[in-house]
Amino acid sequence: ALMKDYVAQPDRLVNVKNLDRTIAKAADGGLRIGSAVSVADLADHADVGRMYPALAQAAAEVGTPQIRNAGTVGGNLNQRPRCWYYRNEEFDCLKKGGSRCFAVDGENQYHAIFGDGPCHIVHPSSLAVPAVALGARFRIVGPAGEREVKAEEYYQMPDKNLFGETVLAPNELLTHMILPAPGSVKSATYDVRYKQSHDWPLASAAVALDMNGGTVRGARIVLGSVAPIPWRSEAAERALAGKAVTPQTAMAAADAAIAGAKPMSQNKYKVQIARTAVKRAILKAAGQKVV
Repeated sequence: ALMKDYVAQPDRLVNVKNLDRTIAKAADGGLRIGSAVSVADLADHADVGRMYPALAQAAAEVGTPQIRNAGTVGGNLNQRPRCWYYRNEEFDCLKKGGSRCFAVDGENQYHAIFGDGPCHIVHPSSLAVPAVALGARFRIVGPAGEREVKAEEYYQMPDKNLFGETVLAPNELLTHMILPAPGSVKSATYDVRYKQSHDWPLASAAVALDMNGGTVRGARIVLGSVAPIPWRSEAAERALAGKAVTPQTAMAAADAAIAGAKPMSQNKYKVQIARTAVKRAILKAAGQKVV
């Protein structure tokens, strides 16, 4: 897509068709998902749906059936920002080596409400949000060998990596996503979109609840489409820990999740819908009526 938009003109293309296309059981009882697995196969896989509902739900909402059949897990996790200034060859923005982020004083209705810049993109990956919530690890391969990185440490803010979004070096590939055994964790994803067919989320949330009977022993709550990285809210997690899931406790956690938001001139609406996404993802994960 960056080539079509004249943002990138690489000298060489690397064929990655031989990367792993399988979903297999990991040694600890979790799953190892090859980066060449199609998004459609991920969404339809019985073990993924049973063990990691948040991931299966997110995969099922990606694009259209054609996109899900052609797109891969690795491609979704590593896709580049959709910011219209970054994608437009006429704008020499910060991320392309320019001197300013045009979204600051421009059209910013789809940009970040978390993070302090200097670039105000939102991360476009639907799968990255539940990957972080579920405590996934990413396996990376390069000339120096293999390494594993926690999903939440894989993505980098613009103040650390202005010209990229991940810890991947230019000569490295992401080969697998490795998910831990779910144990007593219940998970769900909730997206808010303009329309429910072939649209990017305006805001989303993925929630993983470690339950002890009816009480939340621990939680991982991650917001999507609101920051340059999948945005984990430890404040929301603390608000929910030790409590039973009710509409009231879910709302309190949602309030905590958006407390630090810094909307731009045209995207204040994102604060409210992010709040709604968190509340509904919590209720959905707990198997309760989504209100």
